[in-house]
Amino acid sequence: MDRPNIPLNALRTFETAARQGSFTNAAIELRVTQAAVSHQIARLEELLGFQLFHRKRGALELTSEANLLFPVLTSSLDRIGGILDRIQGNRFEETLNVGVVTTFATGWLLDRLEGFKRLYPEVRIRIFTNNNRVNIAQEGLDVAIRFGDGRWSGLKAEPIMTTPLTPLCAPSVASKLGGNKTNLSNHILLRSYRSDEWPLWFIEAGMAPPLLEGPVFDTSVAMADLAAEGFGIALLPIKMFESRVTTGSLVRCFEEEVVTGSYWITRLSTKEKSSAYDAFENWLIQTSSS
Repeated sequence: MDRPNIPLNALRTFETAARQGSFTNAAIELRVTQAAVSHQIARLEELLGFQLFHRKRGALELTSEANLLFPVLTSSLDRIGGILDRIQGNRFEETLNVGVVTTFATGWLLDRLEGFKRLYPEVRIRIFTNNNRVNIAQEGLDVAIRFGDGRWSGLKAEPIMTTPLTPLCAPSVASKLGGNKTNLSNHILLRSYRSDEWPLWFIEAGMAPPLLEGPVFDTSVAMADLAAEGFGIALLPIKMFESRVTTGSLVRCFEEEVVTGSYWITRLSTKEKSSAYDAFENWLIQTSSS
């Protein structure tokens, strides 16, 4: 196909709609009307000679042809954007949009980012926190740091650190426990949305898991806040809350730990590593092991 005949604005509209999964969300990102998005897509389909989307109720589904075009187009636009980001004020800069699970951001990463900036002043890090549910493509991220087993469809993942979970609570609650694990049944056990964590810890401690009826949270930070106030006992990654243990707002109830996952740095498998990504990944892995 002759390059001058490729409508770049229509290609950008298609990439945004495919990434967002709807014309409405694409219109919001592009700051145009939904009708303008539909017009651009129709124009592109007419020029290309094939359909890009199957329109289904409440969702868009890429056709087989569009599935071939989408990752190539995303990569090309990202590379163009990366070069433009790097040419600022006659300085060679790169911007890295990093999605981070809140617990890791507040408990480890943010306190150490200055060290990265000193080593790589040409790389600008933009942090976007989440509750471990993140879509790299739809949210326009280059990187996502998340907790789990490292198996996510369509993503490349490298481990950063393993963080064992152990019960943490306020000093007043710890004194009531008296070092006796059987007393846990007399207290509220704060739970994350990963329902297997407390049962696995009880098994590790040599006990039958009790019936769990405590509130469920989507972030460990909220559980830590409530535990520090004496509301209950939270099963937390102690590495992420060392500062609270050091200050005494949280104390370790028992020595038993359980590993249910690790923190990973992830990227789209269809996207090549940039020099900024390489620098950030290497720094994360080296700093976490030191």
